Amino acid sequence: MVHISTIPDFFLGLCHLWAFTYILIFASDACKNVTLYVPSKLDAEKLIGRVNLKECFTAANLIHSSDPDFQILEDGSVYTTNTILLSSEKRSFTILLSNTENQEKKKIFVFLERQTKVLKKRQTKETVLRRAKRRWAPIPCSMLENSLGPFPLFLQQVQSDTAQNYTIYYSIRGPGVDQEPRNLFYVERDTGNLYCTRAVDREQYESFEIIAFATTPDGYTPELPLPLIIKVEDENDNYPIFTEETYTFTIFENCRVGTTVGQVCATDKDEPDTMHTRLKYSIIGQVPPSPTLFSMHPTTGVITTTSSQLDRELIDKYQLKIKVQDMDGQYFGLQTTSTCIINIGDVNDHLPTFTRTSYVASVEENTVDVEILRVTVEDKDLVNTANWRANYTILKGNENGNFKIVTDAKTNEGILCVVKPLNYEEKQQVILQIGVVNEAPFSREASSRSAMSTATVTVNVRDQDEGPECNPPIQTIRMNENAAVGTTSNGYKAYDPETRSSSGIRYKKLTDPTGWVTIDENTGSIRVFRSLDREAETIRNGIYNITVLASDQAGRTCTGTLGIILQDVNDNGPFIPKKTVIICKPTMSSAEIVAVDPDEPINGPPFDFSLESSTSDVQRIWRLNKINDTAARLSYQNDPAFGSYVVPVTVRDRLGMSSVTSLDVTLCDCITENDCTHRADPRISGGGVQLGKWAILAILLGIALLFCILFTLVCGASGISKQPKVIPDDLAQQNLIVSNTEAPGDDKVYSANGFTTQTAGASAQGVCGTMGSGVKNGGQETIEMVKGGHQTLESCRGAGHHHTLDSCRGGHTEVDNCRYTYSEWHSFTQPRLGEESVRGHTLIKN
Repeated sequence: MVHISTIPDFFLGLCHLWAFTYILIFASDACKNVTLYVPSKLDAEKLIGRVNLKECFTAANLIHSSDPDFQILEDGSVYTTNTILLSSEKRSFTILLSNTENQEKKKIFVFLERQTKVLKKRQTKETVLRRAKRRWAPIPCSMLENSLGPFPLFLQQVQSDTAQNYTIYYSIRGPGVDQEPRNLFYVERDTGNLYCTRAVDREQYESFEIIAFATTPDGYTPELPLPLIIKVEDENDNYPIFTEETYTFTIFENCRVGTTVGQVCATDKDEPDTMHTRLKYSIIGQVPPSPTLFSMHPTTGVITTTSSQLDRELIDKYQLKIKVQDMDGQYFGLQTTSTCIINIGDVNDHLPTFTRTSYVASVEENTVDVEILRVTVEDKDLVNTANWRANYTILKGNENGNFKIVTDAKTNEGILCVVKPLNYEEKQQVILQIGVVNEAPFSREASSRSAMSTATVTVNVRDQDEGPECNPPIQTIRMNENAAVGTTSNGYKAYDPETRSSSGIRYKKLTDPTGWVTIDENTGSIRVFRSLDREAETIRNGIYNITVLASDQAGRTCTGTLGIILQDVNDNGPFIPKKTVIICKPTMSSAEIVAVDPDEPINGPPFDFSLESSTSDVQRIWRLNKINDTAARLSYQNDPAFGSYVVPVTVRDRLGMSSVTSLDVTLCDCITENDCTHRADPRISGGGVQLGKWAILAILLGIALLFCILFTLVCGASGISKQPKVIPDDLAQQNLIVSNTEAPGDDKVYSANGFTTQTAGASAQGVCGTMGSGVKNGGQETIEMVKGGHQTLESCRGAGHHHTLDSCRGGHTEVDNCRYTYSEWHSFTQPRLGEESVRGHTLIKN
């Protein structure tokens, strides 16, 4: 095991270096003496070492130092409270640990010794006598960050047991040696003393793991490489930093005590879970300073309210100066400040109130869509928010809907308008009660005060010199429909609204659909100009409407409608509107007929039906049976023949007014009436076949196609007959045979008349150029040219389209594509001209 040779009786557990300081903790039992090696001068509020309090007394909850120049923290860190000069080489004090619950106490004696030079020579003899274990083993070691030296600074000594028998050289490698940061550590080759050459920042390098080697001069390695971990002890050299320079929070006014405003946060780069990073938050200032309304949790940084009296209308913003300090907030901890702005949000805690309790306005009668009054309100809430914007309403006095009140979005005023004209003659003054509330609901209890402010508005109606008034706009009179021409009656009446008189008013007829009446200009009475007919088409529900224009001497007018109610008289006999009756004799024996009467029901049904005829045939064939007040059943008797009959029927109303309707009755051999209406002769049950328009069109197209084919044939024959026929002598005996078989048949022979034999040359090609050049080898027909009944061109065909007779007979005449023209023409025309009539004929050239 590695040990420091200058202290042979103790185990060196940890080497601490902090501003000329290192700490030696004895390897004895807990609660025994601890020696701290320090420089001769100690500055105030500096860490000089750390004592393991937990090993001595785990349950201690009270820590006290016997010397006021030193302060002991919970983690055992020892700090100076004042500047100390060590006049002697040693100074001591006691750490008192106690448990207030069970009154148990323990002590730790701490000795301070001035730092002395470490011996470089190894105490070989003493070490051999005291060695109990191997010394080539990892030794925990630490160094203080940002050390001031002196450098090189001794850290520890590594030794190998093999040094008793060999000359051992020590060396190291790793980070801080031959890796970045290079040349930070080195070891003395002969003694194994490990040194640091400069200060280290723990926030950059928390620890170093280097490898130690022990070798002989000739390169022999008696020991395995030894890993050494050098931990950099943290110094409180980093200030805690707030995450934001300025925090901004918003909280609504009148909130409850303990409402969370927001949370601030700070960070510290020092070693976590130590006093150096144990932060404490606090509020050190408030603007305005009074009253104190906020508190901050020291550990979490959460800001809460301590009062419910936040009032935005008094103070709408608070500014807090906050502080964070490490070392758990102790006075020597590092601290940082920041600013926190708290905005007070508005709530609707103030009602809008009218600036006046009563208002007076005036308006001229018969005016509409005019502004007559503006009312104002006061509201302490935040301007241009829902808590400030006003909603006005009319509570009383607007039962007729003459007024409305709206809000001016810019000024928040209430605008009272007239939307329905007022009448001075009916009411000279209107009293309104208006109310106002905010868009947002009121936040306080409604029982504390009324939630709505009200005011009274008196509206005076001013008189206006008006024209005639047509009231009511629709007036009616009654007249009999058979009233004689020239009959007079009261007409439309308009009046002056101020005098309530009709004198001085002139009347004029604007509309009269049929021109039945005239109107008196001075009195408005009407006179019958033409006969009135209640049953006319222009009459609806027995009322005839005319439009009247009334005007005064100033030319002011009004318009009204006069409805003439025409009282019915029995001037129309009942009649049968459906005059055509079809009776399907196989399925029907009768038909139902219905009568109508244009007159009022009092002059109408019940009807009386009877047959009206001077001939006995009508009475013999037909009879009538009454079904109800308006219908009868017409049935035949004595088995009449199919055909059409005229049956006159007389219908009388209840007052005896009658009319005769001649019915066209058809007896038909049908199942339904529709079957009979499409037949030319209803007595013929079978009926003829009728062609539709599409069938007729198809027939016409077929005829046109047939004419086109015949025209083509005639033109072709004429063209061929005009060509000069040059026939070789040796072709005089050739025959063209049309056959339905592969071989020549025994068909009859006819003359070709020039359709198949052409002159070999350009003229033949011109005629046949449009006819094609194919030949049907496997079809139903074949054209064969026979010379003397033995030789055909079919046997002499070549691979090309042009053939000569020379290949068969030695001549020079050519036969071109026209050779197969007849076969193609025959296959095209045969189906259309009736193939059965021409199949099997043979055409023979003369």
